[in-house]
Amino acid sequence: MQQTEFLNVVLPFKDKLYRLAKRLLVSKEEAEDATQEILLKLWSKNSMMEGYSNVEAYAMMMTKNFCLDRLKSKQAGNLKLVHSNYKDENVSLQNQLEVSDSLSWIERIMEELPEQQKMVIQLRDVEQYEFEEIAELLDMSATAVRVTLSRARKTVREKLVQKHNYGIG
Repeated sequence: MQQTEFLNVVLPFKDKLYRLAKRLLVSKEEAEDATQEILLKLWSKNSMMEGYSNVEAYAMMMTKNFCLDRLKSKQAGNLKLVHSNYKDENVSLQNQLEVSDSLSWIERIMEELPEQQKMVIQLRDVEQYEFEEIAELLDMSATAVRVTLSRARKTVREKLVQKHNYGIG
């Protein structure tokens, strides 16, 4: 596979790789490093890429595994889940503060989710992947993905309700 063909195949989903890495790692810098590392690995395997039926799914799986390895490594002592994809600049200051507070709470709640639930909710609710695609990426059945997503959403919802109703009733 030539360089231009490689770029035509890989560049359309490069941002998805970055967002997944950012979901799993602490900072933009860590996510950028992870994305670059995955792109280098893909380039080193470019001769075999023509044999893959879905290069994007393969790259997403590589990103997931790379990030999980980073989180498990000794140098990951200060890495944690952070999500800051939301930005709306056409709202009042009070609304901005409320949204910021809500996102902060959701981030804290999601930090407590099991790793698989974090990944499923990221891929489904943020990246908008279909259940079958998530099942393929995470080596799960589509039913297991639905159950995992349901449990993750339920946990987030319950903890948000608990936070907002604290001291009431």
